[in-house]
Amino acid sequence: MAKQRVFLAGASGSMGFEAFKHLWERRDEFDLVLLQRPSNKNKKLFKKYEKKSGITCIPGNGVVECAGLKIVWGDATNHDDVVEACSDVDWVLCPMAFISPAADRNPTLAARVNTGAIKSIVRAIEARDGGAEHVKLILIGSVAETGDRLPPIHHGRIGDPMKPSMFDFYATTKIRGERIVMESDIKHWATLRQTFIMIPDIMSLQDPIMFHQPINSFMENNTARDAGRGLINCLDIPDDSDFWRRTYNMGGGPSCRITYLEFLDGMFSMLGLNYKNIMERKWFALRNFHMQYFDDSHVLNEYINNWGDSMADFFKMAWDNLPKGLKFVARLCQRFKRFRKLVERATRKRLIKMARCADGTLGWYENNNEMRLTAFYGSREAFESIPGWDENMPQLDPEPEWHRLDHGYDEGKEMLDLEDLQGAARYRGGQLLSATWSGDMFETLAWECAFGHEFEAKPNTILKGGIWCPECLPPPWNFGEIAKQNQFFAQVWYPNHGVDEMNCYPADCYKDIEGLKD
Repeated sequence: MAKQRVFLAGASGSMGFEAFKHLWERRDEFDLVLLQRPSNKNKKLFKKYEKKSGITCIPGNGVVECAGLKIVWGDATNHDDVVEACSDVDWVLCPMAFISPAADRNPTLAARVNTGAIKSIVRAIEARDGGAEHVKLILIGSVAETGDRLPPIHHGRIGDPMKPSMFDFYATTKIRGERIVMESDIKHWATLRQTFIMIPDIMSLQDPIMFHQPINSFMENNTARDAGRGLINCLDIPDDSDFWRRTYNMGGGPSCRITYLEFLDGMFSMLGLNYKNIMERKWFALRNFHMQYFDDSHVLNEYINNWGDSMADFFKMAWDNLPKGLKFVARLCQRFKRFRKLVERATRKRLIKMARCADGTLGWYENNNEMRLTAFYGSREAFESIPGWDENMPQLDPEPEWHRLDHGYDEGKEMLDLEDLQGAARYRGGQLLSATWSGDMFETLAWECAFGHEFEAKPNTILKGGIWCPECLPPPWNFGEIAKQNQFFAQVWYPNHGVDEMNCYPADCYKDIEGLKD
């Protein structure tokens, strides 16, 4: 039997490279195709695999292939390179993404990679003779698509509203890419909304974005190795499985659940430091980020068995990955109080500099960046009123009460009818324009949103994907106005926004941090 051919897009990323390593071990079953930018980092990363395959390394762009490994040295934003990578493949696995915080500082490039390149992949598959029926596509989405989910809505599931947080251009581009796949003619696709992937190199996480996340965020994380292994396990799903043409939440399950403050405490305790001595509570935003517990991540696990590591496993990986010198410093901090204080003083100095930069929360306050202060804190006064670490913090209840969101139709009904779709549209403030429906969840129908935007979409995209009007999707962000018209969306807006909060964040709101180095 001929081996199947797998195009793995984004093979140099944290999830992608873990997936590549698992796929490399299955070369007796699959031939591999990669599309990689010819950067020095990527050339170095894949040099040994080229050598093992008998490939002579080339400088710059070009196509190399031998012994079941093909590398298209090019650019995913170039349609011709995508077509070359998609030719003759049986599978496309796509963890490729231009992620935050870089994506939010360069939304144009984010759109080209996270949306444009996905459109190219879908076009390349559909353009092949029989491609839409034969080629299987797995797209990795993001938990960022559903945005801020603080208590009492910190549990989420597939079908919940899309609410990309203000300034989160990455999330907006991921939603658009996901919608392209859902609305395609491809018969075997799945989108996996990946949670925060924990990588062992904890020092690489140092960026002002660490202060954008509220300390009472409830996180169901995933390790990079579980994420990569789970993606490759998709290759074992048969053609006739009910897995296909569905969207899933991809997290590590209950053993990977933790609050953000607990996560920070674990990280700094590992280094022998007390987070209360090196950071101030007010440096952390009060809202407008993302993360949640997944009520349905077990559904995906039943198909691909991606649950494996726990938070304890991750902290061990992180410790094992620390340089010897840093481990030595950590042990000294744990043993000697005076030494720990010196290290905490130096760490605080570095972190306060980070918090004070253009994209840091303290920098927003000191530079009178009212737009970001409003989005992430509610107001300048709210920032100023945040107490210290030792004040009572009731919102840090380890498991506060929560309520399940209403999707606007009877989810227990085996077969929906036209009235169900009409009711779901009304719940979203709009209407179904199509007068008839065959009952097929993948039939393209006409809809209208509360603002008079007419669009076409499949019922599956709306009801199972949670994606409504493409024209209302940010940027710009006018969520206050949308919430007044859309009861479905209002459920995720009003828990931490006032009914009179009508701020609009324009498409160029990233200009204040444009060009900021990562």
